[in-house]
Amino acid sequence: MEKQTITIYDVAREANVSMATVSRVVNGNPNVKPTTRKKVLDVIDRLDYRPNAVARGLASKKTTTVGVIIPDVTNLYFASLARGIDDIASMYKYNIILANSDQNDVKEIQVLNTLLAKQVDGIIYMGHKITDDMRAEFSRSKTPVVLAGTVDPDEQVGSVNVDYKNAAEEVVTDLIKSGNERIAFVSGPQADPINGIYRLAGYKDALEKASMEYDESLIFESEYSFTSGEELFTKLAESGATAAFVGDDELAVGILNGAVDRGVKVPEEFEIVTTNNSKLTEMTRPKLSTITQPLYDIGAVAMRLLTKLMNKEETDEKTIILPYHVAHRGTTRSED
Repeated sequence: MEKQTITIYDVAREANVSMATVSRVVNGNPNVKPTTRKKVLDVIDRLDYRPNAVARGLASKKTTTVGVIIPDVTNLYFASLARGIDDIASMYKYNIILANSDQNDVKEIQVLNTLLAKQVDGIIYMGHKITDDMRAEFSRSKTPVVLAGTVDPDEQVGSVNVDYKNAAEEVVTDLIKSGNERIAFVSGPQADPINGIYRLAGYKDALEKASMEYDESLIFESEYSFTSGEELFTKLAESGATAAFVGDDELAVGILNGAVDRGVKVPEEFEIVTTNNSKLTEMTRPKLSTITQPLYDIGAVAMRLLTKLMNKEETDEKTIILPYHVAHRGTTRSED
């Protein structure tokens, strides 16, 4: 026999109270007498009543749902951000709809429109760059948007990041001090401003301050994948590089394995610094030296910023920069 759906009307009738009173109990409104609250909660338990989020949304014009657009759900960097988003969303009683955009500009727009059609109250976007089409959709929809681990160079959209330029400059300076004269810059697509604008600028600044020439042949663009990193090591060796600054942990693991497979000693003959401090960095041998971004916090702070925007609360700052550190582990010669 099909289970009958219990409605707020059934609960009100059983408990002999108004539907408004049931609604107040369900939504945690304090203006209900303790005896009445207990009576209503007992009926809710007995009937196994579950409030319908969509129906509640229709009544309040809010679905208490947030859409999260993620480029690659299998990448530990984005998974860590999503964890921070989810925990804060739960705390504020928002549901999450997670959508994978496969790092594809066309699919991103489709995913965004699907989420907007579901009447989400806000969007957290984790992409590699904001295309002009995406920016147009954001402004047309009037739905609050916050970027997590994604930079808007125009600072029109709220965002949470670390200072990618300074972080890159610091670790490349460390590699120079360690005696490296040819340091490769390895990143994902340079169309992503984090790579092509901020990290690259930090790399160039470190070279300039050390009076070293910038050499285009040491700049490598790659897919964010382990196999790409393994294949890339041959080119790194051919370029004469003795160290690499790498813009993604999975890519860095591939480069490390590529070096080991060719009998190159890390860090004695080749140094590697990566950028995200995901779990992967601790799983390799030697462990990967890395910039330590507070990934969970970037997600959590982005979600908190979004709750403020959705509730039209005052926000001091929409462009938030969190602190980073550098962990020297086994793939650099200057260990902590």
